[in-house]
Order: sequence, then C-alpha cells, then structure tokens
Amino acid sequence: MIKLLYESVDHWAKQSPDKEAFCYLDQSITYRELSHLTSRLAGVLMANGIKRGDRVGVFLAKSLESTIAIYGIMKAGAAFVPLDPAASPERLGGMINHCGINCLISHPDMQTKLQDILTSFDDITCVIGVNSVDAPDIQTMDWDQVAHAPIVPPARIIAQDIAYIMYTSGSTGAPKGITHTHASGLAYAHAITELYDVQPADRFGNHAPLHFDISTFDYFAAPLRGATTVIIPEPYMKMPASLSELMEKERLTLWFSAPNALIQLLLNGVLEARDLQSLRWVIFGGEPFPPKYLSALMTQWPQARFSNSYGPAEVNMCSYYHIDAPLAKDADAIPIGRMWDIAEGVIVDEMDRPVAQGEQGELLVRAPTRMRGYWNAPELNANCFYTRPVSAGINDIFYRTGDIVVDAGENRLMFLGRKDRQIKLRGYRIELDEIEYVLATHPDVEEAAAYMIVSGAFIEAAVTIKTGSELNTAALTDYCMAKLPNYAIPKTIRIIEVFPRTTSQKIDRRVLGQMYDGAKDV
Repeated sequence: MIKLLYESVDHWAKQSPDKEAFCYLDQSITYRELSHLTSRLAGVLMANGIKRGDRVGVFLAKSLESTIAIYGIMKAGAAFVPLDPAASPERLGGMINHCGINCLISHPDMQTKLQDILTSFDDITCVIGVNSVDAPDIQTMDWDQVAHAPIVPPARIIAQDIAYIMYTSGSTGAPKGITHTHASGLAYAHAITELYDVQPADRFGNHAPLHFDISTFDYFAAPLRGATTVIIPEPYMKMPASLSELMEKERLTLWFSAPNALIQLLLNGVLEARDLQSLRWVIFGGEPFPPKYLSALMTQWPQARFSNSYGPAEVNMCSYYHIDAPLAKDADAIPIGRMWDIAEGVIVDEMDRPVAQGEQGELLVRAPTRMRGYWNAPELNANCFYTRPVSAGINDIFYRTGDIVVDAGENRLMFLGRKDRQIKLRGYRIELDEIEYVLATHPDVEEAAAYMIVSGAFIEAAVTIKTGSELNTAALTDYCMAKLPNYAIPKTIRIIEVFPRTTSQKIDRRVLGQMYDGAKDV
C-alpha cells in the first residue's frame, strides 16, 4: 500500500519499469529511470546534510529535472519548496529566509538569476544542478554527477511529515507558505484518480507552472496509477497554436487548467486543424468560465467530459461539477458543484452558525486533503482554522475558505465572492491588500489602493504622492516588479490628487474601479 507520495514511482518502477512516466518535448523518463535518479539525488542531499523535515528550494521551471528534484527531495525526507524563476531576487529571498532553506536545486539555464540570489543571501550552503557558482563555501554538484551518484534507501518518514510548501500571496506583503504533508497530498491524488477514473494509459497535461498549486494534479495523480505526465513548457502557454499542436502530438487524455488557458486555445489555438479526439476529460478551475466560451469548446470537443473543479490550495480541491451538455450563452454562472466524497462543507453566517439552504455564507471545509497549516505563521493559523462539532462529543478542524457560497440544491454550490479582498485572476490567487502594502512602502507614496477593473478582468492601482515628489508611474511599476509576482503587477498605476472616500472616510475602491473602468492608460 502506498503511504508516501514518492512510493508511487518506486511501485511502478517494479510493476512497469519501462513505462514512460514523464516526458518533456523530445525527452522522456521511464518509471525505472525516475526511481533510480530520485534515489541518487536523495543520497546526494542526505550526504550534504539534508534530513527529515528540512526544506529544499526547487529553482527550476517545469522539466524532467524538476520532476527528479521533487521526488528526490521527498525521498531524502525533506519538503520541496517551488520557487518562481520569474520572481525578483528580493521576493525569492524572503521565501528562502522564511522557510529556512539552505539548499537549492537548479539548472545551468538559471545561472544568472541563481547568482543574484546567492549574492544577496548568504544562508545557502549547497546548490545541486550546476557545476559551480561564484560564491565561497557553497557545495555544488551538476546533474551528470547526480546521475552517477550511488543509489541509497529513502529516509524514514511517516505520512504526517511535510512533503511540500507552496507560497501564495499574503495580505501583509509577505507570501504565505501553505504546508502539505504526504498524507494530504496522497489523499488529493487518490481522490483525483477515483473521480476521473485514471488508468495507466492516460496522458496528463496541465498549464500550471511548478510554483502554482494545481501543478500537483499531474505530478502526484498520474504516478499513482502508472499514467504518463506530459510536461507543458511554460512558453507554450503564451502560444496557443503551438500548445494545441503539442496536445495533438502527445495524445493527451486529461487536461487541467484555468479557464483563461482554455479560452486562448479556443480563440487562437487553431483547433479546427487539430485532432484532439484522445481528450476524454477537460477539467478547469480557479476562476469563472464564461458560458459562451465553455459551450463553444464543448462543441469543439464533443467526445470529452467537462468538469468545474473548486478548492483553495489549503485543501487542494474539495468539490466538482460535471457539465454534461453545452450551456446557453446567457446561462448563469457555473456551479462549483458538490463536495468530494472524502470532504465535508458547512456554510456559516458571521456568527459561525449554519445557514439554511438558499442562504449565503462562508464555506468551511474539513477533508484529509487539508494542509497542516501556514509555515511559521501562528496568527494566520489561529484565524484560518475553526474547531466545531461533527457528531455528539466529537469535534474536528475545519478550514475557513473565506469564500462566500450558497447551496442552490441538487448538489449545486454556487460561488458568490470573497469575504476579504483576495481575488483569483487567470487561476492565480492575488491579495489586493498585498499590492497596496507594497506600493505604500515606497518612500514617496502617501496612500495606495488596488482594485479590479471588472469589464476587462485585470488589476489597477492608484496612489497619492508626497508634495514635491517627481515619482512617475513607470518607476512605480518597476518598484512593484521587484517585490510582487508578475501576475500581481497592476496593469495600470495611476497617480491621482485625491481618493474618493466613503462616509467613514475610507478609500472607496468600488468607486475607483467604476471611475476608471474603460479609461485609457495614463
């Protein structure tokens, strides 16, 4: 019985050793090769002092090397921490320091940005995947050396030990580290394979970069059933025609992405020229899918089933809704559906009292897929978990999603919005408060506000600046680029003289959004 995430690879290395496990463009790796290479990497890590519970940074784009890194780190008893290669050194350094990372796994392609990190932060003692770095006292070993290292047994750990930490946007300017165990990751993978009837012949595809939580969909679920994961190169997500060509070539059977990726495929992917009859299930989530586009895609791929998937990264996924027929163009929003069989949801009012069917409230979730907690954030953990009775004399822990939903009956949960100012855009979770926090730290900024432009589904921000300052919007954008992930940088930053205010003298962000909706950039 598989009890740890990495054991699925070793299981299939024995059952189907020559079966393709992961492929990336013209490269591929079998389950036997993956098992051996991950055991070699685990030995290298342990020889460099990595032990049970340590955190190891993965400074890589999705690739065969990142796959080896993920499973090798877990075999060493440590937790992998994906680091966004596009993030600024300052932001990456914040995560490295917060997580206590002293070992990175990287690649020569990342050498320049890697050097920026090592120059700025002196806690790193070991870098795997490069031949050398321009820093004293740092041990290095390239991938060829890893491939010839001895195979060692995995470290002894249990299912409750940490497997990975995913960082997401935080309202105070500091990213939050979502901590998952082998048990929660496996529960997630098992639920996926059951719900979508995953078989060894399946071939998974996924749009998400490694540091995005839904990347675990194929990294964990496919190996559990001995299926094959087709790693999608990140540049392909900006080239829909190339992406659809790759999907055809690789004969993908399961696809999971944010709706925006599917919309781009529909509009610019030259789908009429592709044979994608192998697709049997298309899964999406992370943001609303306009019915007109979903219906057009369902008409384009009539052989495939379509499902809306819902769940914060803190609980992986917890509900689904299968769409069995194309929707009318004027159809209402698509439900987030029914809870998984292994999950329970409770909708509560502001006093944490369950609401009646048809009434809206915050969704609380308990499930074995739930995170252990936010890394090194006791106040956040105290606020996000809620203990309540589940039966006579028995209490259990629920996660407060912050999502406002309503039970519309017939296993149809409808998502209505957020309690806080967190939004989802192109599948990414973004805290508008974090954008404001960063802008407000600029020495020439007096006040800042971030808001959504609903008609265009993008973020803007506005600031007031100190008297006599010559600060301009280009400088503010550069400032944000150094401190925020790319997907959270406002499309436009406006310098204004005065903010609209509510009667309580708070900045009226709703009015700001209405003022500039449809306005040209300034």
